[in-house]
Amino acid sequence: MKQQTAKLAAVQASPVWLNRDATVQKACDFIAEAGAAGADVIGFPENFIPGHPSWYYFHPASSEKSMSMAVKLFRESVEISGGTIDALSQAARRARINVIMGLTERIPDTTGTLYNTQLFIDSAGEVAGKHQKLVATASERLVHASGLAETQRTFDSELGAISALICGENSNPLAVAMVASAYPKVHVASWPNNFSPRSAGMPENSLLASRNIAYSCGTFVISACTVNSEAMIADLAATEADEAFMRDPTKTGGSCIINPAGQIIAGPLPGNEEGILYADADFDACIRARLLHDFAGHYNRPDVYQLVVNHSQPKLVSIVGAEWSGSESAGPEVPPMALFLPEGGRNDSLEIT
Repeated sequence: MKQQTAKLAAVQASPVWLNRDATVQKACDFIAEAGAAGADVIGFPENFIPGHPSWYYFHPASSEKSMSMAVKLFRESVEISGGTIDALSQAARRARINVIMGLTERIPDTTGTLYNTQLFIDSAGEVAGKHQKLVATASERLVHASGLAETQRTFDSELGAISALICGENSNPLAVAMVASAYPKVHVASWPNNFSPRSAGMPENSLLASRNIAYSCGTFVISACTVNSEAMIADLAATEADEAFMRDPTKTGGSCIINPAGQIIAGPLPGNEEGILYADADFDACIRARLLHDFAGHYNRPDVYQLVVNHSQPKLVSIVGAEWSGSESAGPEVPPMALFLPEGGRNDSLEIT
């Protein structure tokens, strides 16, 4: 029997800039605080560990400044194994809380490829799986690979299904349709510290997308945004105008919690504050919303619209023929890359017929 009610928590905070271990400790402190408050689910911002690659908004991609920060990002990124994950898992188990953590992921024993990942850790402290951002946005493509197909999924919990998407994915109609088909009780929308200075502010855009996915999917949404710390401003801002932009509380932050009717039930937090928002969820609200609009069921027409989600993954490197010569160890298995198309050069993973 799934829980019928839950307490939800949304984290708004800055990372300890490009410092994995210190940011993990900060995250564990938030997890403990939310657990002590009785929360059942806690959502963290995008790339919270160790920080989002937003320097490309302010520095040329080919500059030494950008490259040095990209190298540091790689060194401080997270392998989904070992001490970093153990610390988060132990914190989740002690707090008895489901954790959706935004982080930059690297494949163990490799160099050069990173993924924008949301890690799911259940209330028993077990890693339930991960979601990787399917397509990196704009300058993120300089450091983040496209997410792997098998990570485009949702996860079960004692509450029911929990889903999560990263930043612009929350506005992707096909990704939202995939989420709706799982009937999530809770969805986590994770966001960075700010968008480009030439775009709308984080509070405005994140709220628009989060309210839409709450209403469309009939789910509670935890919208978790990063804010800018003094260390981030000092390292990222190239001009006085950049610094003014990063300090503007209308351009960063805006974390909130939204019910299935699209109504804000906690927050939003201004962009100059860190903290945790809490809201109580009665999952009968999901039933009421879907009795009206069940886009994965009675309020749709599979004879007209169909979505195919392809979890198969082509491999970049396959060794065939002669036995491998040289040392017995050929090094780490090469991770499949979602940006390479299947044989024949066509991508048929999404079909509308």
